[in-house]
Amino acid sequence: MTAGSTVELVKLRKTYGSTVAVDGIDLRIAAGSYCCLLGPSGCGKTSTLRMIAGHEDISDGDLLIGDSVVNGEPPARRGTAMMFQSYALFPHLDCVDNVAFSLKMKGVGKEERRRRAAEMLDLVDMGRYAGRLPAQLSGGQQQRVALARALITRPGVLLLDEPLSALDPFLRVRMREELKRLHRDIGITFIHVTHSQTEAMALADLAVVMNQGRIEQAGPPRELFNRPRTAFVARFIGGHNVIDAGVIGDAGRCAVRADRIRLGGAHPADIQVEGTVRSLEYHGATVHLGLDVAGAEEFAVVLDEAGYFDAPVAIGDRVRAGWNRTDVHPLAS
Repeated sequence: MTAGSTVELVKLRKTYGSTVAVDGIDLRIAAGSYCCLLGPSGCGKTSTLRMIAGHEDISDGDLLIGDSVVNGEPPARRGTAMMFQSYALFPHLDCVDNVAFSLKMKGVGKEERRRRAAEMLDLVDMGRYAGRLPAQLSGGQQQRVALARALITRPGVLLLDEPLSALDPFLRVRMREELKRLHRDIGITFIHVTHSQTEAMALADLAVVMNQGRIEQAGPPRELFNRPRTAFVARFIGGHNVIDAGVIGDAGRCAVRADRIRLGGAHPADIQVEGTVRSLEYHGATVHLGLDVAGAEEFAVVLDEAGYFDAPVAIGDRVRAGWNRTDVHPLAS
């Protein structure tokens, strides 16, 4: 398999008429890394992926793959391969011929292309289904075939457009594990678009949060979770409370992780607020509470199961929530 390629976006911009989809972003994705572009619908992540693929023209800026500027290059000459959200398998071709199709278009002989297709199917654990048509496969199996088809061209960069969104939750977890294994085994650069924070946290070396065509923050998932730069990132990544200036005597907006907050006066805490229990959800190992607290749009508390049932509360109860000042994280905006 080809070694992974670096991907660099320099002031990359995409407009559709007067609408700005991607607003002059800068990003460097290291060779062999797993990058997730995430954000809400309309944030620019899919337009960015399609510009990297060559399926959208670049309005301004530069796109480098390896050491080459590829702005005007067709998709076939970029060293990239794209796996679409719909998988786009040919219904009348079996798995081998679906995977081998791009090699057929390049003039590779039948015996060679079928041999390489069989190798790719083995790589994604689909060799025993080689003779089946797409309609005879489950959604997860179809996804594996689509992955094999993308990988057979030996790309330096694999582009994935929300590849797990059509799968049920259980299969989605299994396919996350499969993507991580494939990335580790073949060593090329993966760029994966998702709106799922959980997906990005589980898969990415580099997570890139986008909002209104711009990059709000990029870094390792743990960095984004523990040190969100803005209120948008803190809310989108989840697991944080965004508290307005002055509520706890600080100069500006800040974030506090929901799992760092304790209820009641039994736990020592530098900072305390009062609120009313608005919602309560049992999640097995944890219990999630929503509180109405002045100065916070949404205030969440995540307690471990044992801690909650030692001193349970109910919806409508007035409670005191506290946390240590060392758990307060200042936000830029």
